[in-house]
Amino acid sequence: MKLLLDMNVDIAWVDILEDAGYETVHWSTVGDGRARDEVIAEWARTRDWVVVTYDRDFGDILVSSGAAGPSVILIRARNARPRVIGKDFFWLLKRFAFQLDEGALIVFDHGRHRVRMLPIDK
Repeated sequence: MKLLLDMNVDIAWVDILEDAGYETVHWSTVGDGRARDEVIAEWARTRDWVVVTYDRDFGDILVSSGAAGPSVILIRARNARPRVIGKDFFWLLKRFAFQLDEGALIVFDHGRHRVRMLPIDK
């Protein structure tokens, strides 16, 4: 699984996820930091990357476009530091690997999650 971290996700996650075996990049290293969310989503979709973000706009993009990708993990945890949510986040990646591979929007909070398969009906 390849993970694309949005600009609002701490770049420290890159090394942590890479160490766990996930190919990971931060958007700041592959694209313009001022790029619109639609540009980031299209980059991820065409390259088969899962977007990890705090930005609800990615869910809106998926709903309004009816797109089947990219998969998005929307983090809603108030404290999303790796030492706080890391264990739960790694569980989520393993538990829903198939869904993320097929196309899913996952809303993730401390110990809670909601999975919607793509495309999402309006």
